[in-house]
Amino acid sequence: METKAIVKKVEELVEPIVRTLGLELVEVQFRRERPGWVLRLLIDKEGGVNLEDCVQVSEVVGDILDAEDPIPHAYNLEVSSPGLERPLVKEKDYQRFAGRKARITTRQPLAGRRNFTGIILGIEDGLISLRLSEGQQVEIPFSLVEKAHLKFDFK
Repeated sequence: METKAIVKKVEELVEPIVRTLGLELVEVQFRRERPGWVLRLLIDKEGGVNLEDCVQVSEVVGDILDAEDPIPHAYNLEVSSPGLERPLVKEKDYQRFAGRKARITTRQPLAGRRNFTGIILGIEDGLISLRLSEGQQVEIPFSLVEKAHLKFDFK
């Protein structure tokens, strides 16, 4: 089974469970790393997650994954917070984090560039509005986003 299909299946299985625990499933990652395959679940909630949240999700989700067995080989399950530079994965993330600084990389160039850093103004009709550091405003189609995350200002 292809990794994208595994991620999709795991999201379908896990998202309702995580939601019933009062948490948000931010992202599911499945990739080969040094020790082997890793299934990483990034979870969040208003005010941030703590160790108990991660342990609870790991235990409940681990049991479900053992029962459903959507991954045909060995892997390690990791559950963690998305961190200060949280990935922006869903369209609703751009509404929730309006007013915050973000970095967005597109699949193909827009106006001659693929990397944009600025303040999120919101999203409407699939277009992300971003006020760039240079002052101009751009609209980036959500469908062209390859990768995006919040930028924490360490100043």
